[in-house]
Amino acid sequence: MDSFRKGFSAAKDGVSAAAEKTKTGVGEAASKTRDGVLFVGNKTKDSLASSVNTVAQKSTEQANLVADSAVSGANEVAQATVDGVEQAALASGLVKPGEEGPVADEADAPKVEGEAEPVQTAS
Repeated sequence: MDSFRKGFSAAKDGVSAAAEKTKTGVGEAASKTRDGVLFVGNKTKDSLASSVNTVAQKSTEQANLVADSAVSGANEVAQATVDGVEQAALASGLVKPGEEGPVADEADAPKVEGEAEPVQTAS
């Protein structure tokens, strides 16, 4: 009977040791699984943040292109307006062909009705 007790005691100790190792192994596996999931989550978050930054950068670039196009278009419209005014001035006889550039001196500029006198400042 004593040998049965020793045998069962040894078996019990073996089962207890196996259970402890299993508990430790499951704990380690759970810890590694948790770490792996967090790693994947962080990589996904980093990738998502990178994607958002890329989209934001592309949006900024597109907005700059649109703004540049708008400025270019406004400059073209302004130039066409100036050309049209020049043509109208020539056609009306307000400016003679061959006259170039703006009036050199404000005193020589023609008066427009209702225009205020230029203010002279002391220098």
